[in-house]
Amino acid sequence: MLLSGVFLMLLLNVFGQKMTPEAYIKKYKTVAIEEMNIYGIPASITLAQGCLESNFGNSTLAVKANNHFGIKCHSSWTGKKIYQDDDKKHECFRHYKSAWESFRDHSEFLKTQKRYAFLFQYDVKDYKKWAYGLKKAGYATSPTYPQRLITVIEKYNLSQYDAGYKQNDVVANNNKPETHIKKPKNKRQKHRKHTAYDDNFSFNPFGREVKTNNRVKYIIAKANDSYYKIAEEMEMMKWELFKYNNLPKDATITAGQIIYLQPKRHRAERGQDKYTVKQGDTSYNISQKFAINLKSLRKKNNLSENDTISEGDVLWLRKRKPVKK
Repeated sequence: MLLSGVFLMLLLNVFGQKMTPEAYIKKYKTVAIEEMNIYGIPASITLAQGCLESNFGNSTLAVKANNHFGIKCHSSWTGKKIYQDDDKKHECFRHYKSAWESFRDHSEFLKTQKRYAFLFQYDVKDYKKWAYGLKKAGYATSPTYPQRLITVIEKYNLSQYDAGYKQNDVVANNNKPETHIKKPKNKRQKHRKHTAYDDNFSFNPFGREVKTNNRVKYIIAKANDSYYKIAEEMEMMKWELFKYNNLPKDATITAGQIIYLQPKRHRAERGQDKYTVKQGDTSYNISQKFAINLKSLRKKNNLSENDTISEGDVLWLRKRKPVKK
């Protein structure tokens, strides 16, 4: 029995270990800085709120629903939900796919709610004014909420992350947030020919540059990367990476490799109707290049898994290739 108890304690230490304040701050400081530069919310405030509301990432809401700020559903929320007792019993809270989505929703929540509009007149580096302003706007019911935020900021020196504030024109001075995607200036630009690896949607949530191709998010693998490491950093499961990239479970990874973080689409971007195969191309490489599911690419071109392609072949990327009679 004693041996069993010791073994159980070891398991708890390995698998049930809570995140420390230092680990939480290290993990999310980059996204807090990014959100500050886009939305004008001090990184110190975002981090301190995340620390308090999620108990440094260890709260039930953070662990089960990736909700790091205790944001409730409200009438406008159409996403997944989780229920938990708070001021009242069985209250509705927002459920996110990832921690990054929680940080982004927190930024947009503050930026779009009229009661928080006055906060954006404050200096980004004046975290004390922001802390008391949040209480004034009704973000939390606790009378000591501002003091608790300030204590966390000063204890862990979070104000250092406010120093590099560089205002981004995406949502600065505008109560309605924009996405990173630049809106077309005119109809002609809207229907321009897209190129593969369109970089107009880029951010650095956890130290990795995430871009989009064919409206599918992807990253470029670095040296010494592994699928486990990427899955952990991007808060995904390994099987998702294999599935989204049409890879076997024993696949290896190389620096410079495209890794999609979402399912690839069934056809290419508008304007990318056909592709002429070049030397060294494979069906898989082309499916990665244009963010098309490999099975969909083969189906469009009447190819089986065993069929090969040759230099000069023309592959159809949006419509089904007509069968020669």
